Amino acid sequence: MTAEEAARPAEGTTAHAAVDVVALGESMVTFLPARPGRLADVPSFDRGIGGAESNVLCALAAAGHTTRWVSRVGTDGFGDHLVETIARYGVDTSAVARDPHRPTGIYFRTADDRDTDTHEVVYYRAGSAASAMSPASIDEDALTAARILHLSGITPALSADCLGLVRHLCARRADRGPLVSFDVNHRPGLWKGAPEGPAVLLDLARGADLVFVGEDEAATAWGVTGGPDAVRAALPEPATLVVKQGSRGATVFRHGEDPVFQAALRVDVVAPVGAGDAFAAGFLSATLRGLPAAHRLRHGHLMAAAALTVPGDLAPPPARAHADRLADLDDAAWGTLRLGPGWTDHAPDETEADEEVRTP
Repeated sequence: MTAEEAARPAEGTTAHAAVDVVALGESMVTFLPARPGRLADVPSFDRGIGGAESNVLCALAAAGHTTRWVSRVGTDGFGDHLVETIARYGVDTSAVARDPHRPTGIYFRTADDRDTDTHEVVYYRAGSAASAMSPASIDEDALTAARILHLSGITPALSADCLGLVRHLCARRADRGPLVSFDVNHRPGLWKGAPEGPAVLLDLARGADLVFVGEDEAATAWGVTGGPDAVRAALPEPATLVVKQGSRGATVFRHGEDPVFQAALRVDVVAPVGAGDAFAAGFLSATLRGLPAAHRLRHGHLMAAAALTVPGDLAPPPARAHADRLADLDDAAWGTLRLGPGWTDHAPDETEADEEVRTP
């Protein structure tokens, strides 16, 4: 981290141990089809978990960082499953409240690529326990005892109370609380009937220290076209802005520095889910370690590659030494890298050449 980023220490003494990253957001039980096809035709489903913020925390915990999830779930079996599963990744779940009056959210999705016309997602989250989060219902000490507070644009779309909570947390940036990280995560379906959604997301992003946004998101939500420079022009306020450019790579802008671009990796994709959350986790991990901007992007790409080469949202990250070695490759060797299933288990020998980069 830079001196500015040196992750603002937690304020005061609280009942919660300070952690590297805390995140606020809804997680849901996910039902994944046992085979491809329309939801109407799928006979059975496998149970998993899903949630942008908890995905980031699980990846960071697996990479060796201390993390805490702040949320609400119902007092039902699905809530038990979420809390227990996320805790098994090493995430502190002590600040997750249980709501006896509202259910835990669930959703179903088809097995095909989310970008295809046949992809279906059906949410059962209206009136969920997490949608009742508000400034009055959350233990704020649990959110401030951290170096980084990670939020996303999904939470403010859940309810007016959730929007008020995220606005409140972003407004605390000037109070020397945690560094505020915000992933725009524009989900048009969540903002149906709320045309102000894109403007809300832009306002929240302007109040954060570190922002992740896709080039495509900026075009869809805000009509910003013209590449990363145009996105930066629309969002000059954050000290750090990461513009994700899909399969091309990502560009990071930091106050007082020239922008830095790093190409994405060639990946043999198993399932195109979870990559955005994994990228954020890799970038935040490298930020916590004070690595240079280019290495932050490369660690984001490596963590995303881990997610892309497994069937679900969450994947074991590469060992830190392995990831560091790959991130240190020169541009030519980085450009030859191709990663496939099982690559995180492959620790190259020191004697291998820099173009070593084929996976088993």
